[in-house]
Amino acid sequence: MNKEKDCNNKQIDQFMDGLFQEYLPVKDNLIQILNEVQEHFGYIPKESQTKISEFLKIPMAEIYGVITFYSRFTLEPKGKYTISVCLGTACYVKGSQKILDRLKERLKIEPGQTTEDGMFSIDQTRCVGACGLAPVFTVNDEVYGKATVKKLDEVLDELLK
Repeated sequence: MNKEKDCNNKQIDQFMDGLFQEYLPVKDNLIQILNEVQEHFGYIPKESQTKISEFLKIPMAEIYGVITFYSRFTLEPKGKYTISVCLGTACYVKGSQKILDRLKERLKIEPGQTTEDGMFSIDQTRCVGACGLAPVFTVNDEVYGKATVKKLDEVLDELLK
């Protein structure tokens, strides 16, 4: 799935022009602007990065650095369901790697990728703040604690219906 093809430059231009009316062209607004672009498109298209660079008068490399530093931002469209597996210490010790391995096997993609049909993306996280429920995986914003490979399979089967 390539959402970049779905949102043409005219759509991006219109959204960005409206967005820029809400902000002063100062560098301190970068993260807020990126957040709004991410919310609107589901990722941060390259064309929007160029427009932000021109508006805030900061280099593209700096914008790219911010986008890639914060895990909340993405340069690629995500699937309808983003499944994140926590690999923090508590989760890892309790078997989250097996859950991640099963997820990769079932979806036939690696972390950071999206299935061809645009339904699923896999992410790895280091901590979701639910160590007492380890191991944990999430589907979009829903947390599945005390997770097992069997539980993952059940959730995937339900989502595939």
